[in-house]
Amino acid sequence: MKVSILFLSFLAAEAFVVPARRSSTVTFLREQPDEEAAESSHEEIKAYRSQLSSNAERSSEKPIDVVMKFGGSSLANLERIDHVAHLIQDQISYGYRPRAVVCSAMGKTTNSLLSAGDFALEGRVNIDAIRTLHTSTMKAFDMPESTVKEVTELLQECEDMLNGVRLIQELSPKSLDQLVSYGERCSVRIMAARLNQIGVPAQAFDAWEVGVLTSAEFGDARLLPSAEKAIRDAFDKIDPNIVAVVTGFIGHDPKKRITTLGRGGSDLTATALGSALALDEIQVWKDVDGILTSDPRLVPNAQPVSDVSYEEAAELAYFGAQVLHPVAMQPAMKKNVPVRVKNSYNPVAPGTIIQHEKVNDRLVTAITYKRAIKMMDLHSTQMLGAYGFLARVFSEFEKHKLSVDVLASSEVSVSLTLDKKQDSVEIDGLVKDLEGCADVVLEENKSILTLIADVERSSEVLATVFRVFSMSGIKVKMMSQGASKVNISFVVDDDDLERAVLELHKCFFEDECSVPLAKSKAPAAMAAP
Repeated sequence: MKVSILFLSFLAAEAFVVPARRSSTVTFLREQPDEEAAESSHEEIKAYRSQLSSNAERSSEKPIDVVMKFGGSSLANLERIDHVAHLIQDQISYGYRPRAVVCSAMGKTTNSLLSAGDFALEGRVNIDAIRTLHTSTMKAFDMPESTVKEVTELLQECEDMLNGVRLIQELSPKSLDQLVSYGERCSVRIMAARLNQIGVPAQAFDAWEVGVLTSAEFGDARLLPSAEKAIRDAFDKIDPNIVAVVTGFIGHDPKKRITTLGRGGSDLTATALGSALALDEIQVWKDVDGILTSDPRLVPNAQPVSDVSYEEAAELAYFGAQVLHPVAMQPAMKKNVPVRVKNSYNPVAPGTIIQHEKVNDRLVTAITYKRAIKMMDLHSTQMLGAYGFLARVFSEFEKHKLSVDVLASSEVSVSLTLDKKQDSVEIDGLVKDLEGCADVVLEENKSILTLIADVERSSEVLATVFRVFSMSGIKVKMMSQGASKVNISFVVDDDDLERAVLELHKCFFEDECSVPLAKSKAPAAMAAP
């Protein structure tokens, strides 16, 4: 079941870096972490080391080896580059050792490159904004000539490529992958240079230089099985005390052509490195505190979730959460390497840890939702017990390339939901094709409300949910449970969604439930003979 919703805390905390001019060079005055924040970080490290103490041979002084990944918003401009560089320096002082730092392109560079490709097809080549962002950053930091030369050459290569696109009027998937690669390749060189300037030894690498080998599906490449060994072999040659600053999102196919890894690509780079090297932790640094119990734009009292299982995180991602795509989690799951989601704007916050087993015994982890979906009811017009009805239904969905979010079925009827982003022309064609075997009813203005919950205790969850719905006059149009062990979904009218989410959040997270909470009853003790 795939439903799309994101629950994260979007904090607008200002970066604690202030540009100050000193002659022709810009330096950056940082606020030093206060004693309470530093103590909190040290306590976090101490607690994490205690989790690793089952290995009797592990020294308590051994650094915690990690890979750190930073997205475009964390590297949006020169202030953010400086902030992240010092953040990495601080993490090293707290006991972490970043074997690799995976960087996305600066800010909106990838989107700007895609737009530049579109303009080149129209006969115009202009990367002035992209060039200004990178050159002004290097000038402000007074970066070494070697870095300026490398980045300048990459930008010139990018412009030359776009001129080729302008002339031949073609931008193939292969060329598009090469085009968008320039953002990450410039970003890592600037970040490595800034780390060296503040005393953190670092070296920039394109991903293929450290073993990120992929298939040749341009735009959506897969990691090759051989990548794991290639990554280990590459890092055997890199001093563990040098930070390898690696491009996210891109790799090389067997013919050494540049590829991109598709959705969640930079996260996948990080987890591939972390799992291949069997590191202690994979850190994904974003502009959010982690996963919240619900969408803070709707629920003011949404609370951070300290830990989730891989399965719960996968379900949240299927609901649209941008924390970590399920594909990106696969390497970490395979090697059982914990993934921690942290906020680069608020590094003291503990974030959310993703691992095999959740630590906290929660009835409900999060409440998610998806608005403006369509619900389709299909009732077979064939006789009861006729075989092939479901097969016919699913074959028609495949024919029209339509995916289903939530589904409930019986022998002769099916109810399902369709995302609002689905092609309306294809939906109309599907309805027409299905009318030969079923009565079709399509309803709009519905919403999916999903609980990421302990399905083993679904009786408690459902008892409370239906009491709230009954009290609030909310009608359930459809319900789905069972395919996932952590997901219970309801379809309700759009007009009822907000009230349903707020009331359920009060019950499961705020101790302000408007109805008595259902409690599971322990089995009665057997009488002694």
